[in-house]
Amino acid sequence: MDFLRPASWEEALAAKAEHPAAVPIAGGTDVMVEINFDHRRPEYLLDLNRVGDLDEWEVGEESVRLGASVPYSTIMDRLRAELPGLALASHTVASPQIRNRGGVGGNLGTASPAGDAHPALLAAGAEVEVESVRGSRLIPIDAFYTGVKRNALAADELIRAVHIKKADGPQQFSKVGTRNAMVIAVCAFGLALHPSSRTVRTGIGSAAPTPVRAKAAEEFLNAALEEGGFWDNGKIITPSVAKQFADLCAAACNPIDDVRGTASYRRHAVGVMARRTLTWTWESYRGTAATTEGVA
Repeated sequence: MDFLRPASWEEALAAKAEHPAAVPIAGGTDVMVEINFDHRRPEYLLDLNRVGDLDEWEVGEESVRLGASVPYSTIMDRLRAELPGLALASHTVASPQIRNRGGVGGNLGTASPAGDAHPALLAAGAEVEVESVRGSRLIPIDAFYTGVKRNALAADELIRAVHIKKADGPQQFSKVGTRNAMVIAVCAFGLALHPSSRTVRTGIGSAAPTPVRAKAAEEFLNAALEEGGFWDNGKIITPSVAKQFADLCAAACNPIDDVRGTASYRRHAVGVMARRTLTWTWESYRGTAATTEGVA
């Protein structure tokens, strides 16, 4: 195994172009596990730790540009207000040591359906900035996952950053596992309210071959909230609406039986998490709306 260590982004792109099969490594929290268990033996490792701008972020007027190697601990500490769903997901990633090393770029590169960042990125409607010597492009998160541990990257492309709109409403993340962290998710669920567009987005992890959205559930809830005037009147969402939303989220899953859980349990758990996160986010939205009205 050869070790490539570029000193700049341009050198990294050139190395990836010359060696398309080279496996990028930054935090190493996914790659090294596969190598240690002899599940993967790449010919080249492409070390990106000397590429400085990968661990930088920029908060713009409408969105956050998050470098691929920004550690989860930084998202938790510095970007909780702008990216609340991703910050909550970051709390459940492994141990403090790994949260200090791992970043969203690694989750995206591995594209495991169990990656903790995926549900939050789907719910937020992120875009992935990728680049090669041929140029750069933005891939919508909905088009990024193409199969089991496969993504839309071309062989010569590297992930540079993720663009995520700043939260304009409450967001939540929930994960089922044998404990809160240091565990691979049995299943996970992310939910984001977008009051500016009066829409809701979801993200489901570890319950299908790829991370997925529950689009039918979103369409149902968007229509129910609009028809009932919920965005304006701030009423409590009725149990029947919450149950139908939860059932549709469970139906969006296509899970398997494995050592972590059965398919039927995963569907059930996703439905429970969908109902709970909807309750939590809507109560938060109602509280925010009431406070705003009181100030006005």
